[in-house]
Amino acid sequence: MSITVFIDGAAGTTGLEIAERLAGRAEIELLILDDDRRKDAGARRDAFHAADFAVLCLPDDAAREAVALAEGSKVRIIDASTAHRVAPGWVYGFPEVVGHDMVTRAQRISNPGCYSTGFIALVAPLVRAGLLPADWPYTCNAVSGYSGGGKGLIERFEDDTDIAWRGYALQLGHKHVPEMQTRCGLAIAPVFTPAVIPAHRGMVVEVPLPLSAMDGAGTPAAMHEWLANFYASSPVVHMGEAPADGEMLLRKSREPSDRLDLHVFASPDGSQARLIAVLDNLGKGASGAAVQSLNLMAGLPETAGLRL
Repeated sequence: MSITVFIDGAAGTTGLEIAERLAGRAEIELLILDDDRRKDAGARRDAFHAADFAVLCLPDDAAREAVALAEGSKVRIIDASTAHRVAPGWVYGFPEVVGHDMVTRAQRISNPGCYSTGFIALVAPLVRAGLLPADWPYTCNAVSGYSGGGKGLIERFEDDTDIAWRGYALQLGHKHVPEMQTRCGLAIAPVFTPAVIPAHRGMVVEVPLPLSAMDGAGTPAAMHEWLANFYASSPVVHMGEAPADGEMLLRKSREPSDRLDLHVFASPDGSQARLIAVLDNLGKGASGAAVQSLNLMAGLPETAGLRL
């Protein structure tokens, strides 16, 4: 017996990648609206009421409107926007961190942000374990491929090939910060410095740690061991080893992936550390995470359709 899935906003980058991961799966029937009906409120309402699951790939306000259209239906919703990531009644769609049972039982899932995924994967388990303090003023430096900005940014980077680096959110207040702070249990919002590079996909998220100044922080070895054990059973999240040549590369030719790789690097004396997450901003950072949650909610194999 198949389940019916409606992707609201299927023409966008995230929606297209979700559809790719669901295509050809006999257990899933995609409910697709024609181009002339996909913005029609009545047609969308009918789709919500006909579907078993819906994935919202919409701007925040449109996602809130979509939830209102779905009221009174049995549909279970995964929202890929920012609208509900810290909202009451919504389960955060990061099963490795919040628990698989929480995601499996949820009626409403908020899909994590791409940058947030890397930061939370590194920091949340360490704060819970007492290896990092909850009251430290953390910083997070990150770069992403331009596909994370949607069609407009994709066109800008592909039309202007002279762009080498695009820093943004320079006045702070990036929309991912609330979930980064909330999901890690931090007393102080992290200073977040995102940037876009001329690669279509791929992301590196880094959290530098001046351990010698952090009262009660664990050693880099203890952090690596804890993270390795925390994610030991995950088919998606993996601990990486130090590269032999002492460098990490994010290649423009990177293939699509739904993996998340974590690293702990340290100075020889252990006084400083760098926590680094490497992922595909369109994979575990967006569409792959949504499909992973959908699989769990529907009682299907967790990694079905994923590229690992």
